[in-house]
Amino acid sequence: MHLLLWMAVHGLEYGFGAHEYPTSGVFEVEPRSCPGFIFRRSVLLGSTEMSCPEFRSFMEHLSGKYHGDTYHLIAKNCNHFTDEVCMRLTGKPIPGWVNRLARIDDGSDSIASSIEAESEDEDLDHHLLTIPNGDVAFLKENR
Repeated sequence: MHLLLWMAVHGLEYGFGAHEYPTSGVFEVEPRSCPGFIFRRSVLLGSTEMSCPEFRSFMEHLSGKYHGDTYHLIAKNCNHFTDEVCMRLTGKPIPGWVNRLARIDDGSDSIASSIEAESEDEDLDHHLLTIPNGDVAFLKENR
């Protein structure tokens, strides 16, 4: 599931996805138009009083923690990213049902190991995010 993180005042959707490089996996797109995903539902998560430049700086700083090569379906996915953004901006987490699979205690290590083993056998390009016609803009990292 891809959860829409949208700040109405700024009009962009932010997400975190996988790629093979040690650079930011955080991206921004027009709301409800993330390539490779079908929009299902919006969830109001809160609001921010940050100006556009303040919010952009906040996202650029946070994106340094979310490199594409650290993405993990269970341990560090787009919902973990969204949860951290929400906690920092509103002091509230995302709804519990959103990332339920990642919180399964029993057997989660064996599930994650199984997924990793299967993915190692497949073509790596199959798991990378594609950037069709420049529709996705990755944020620069602060160094």
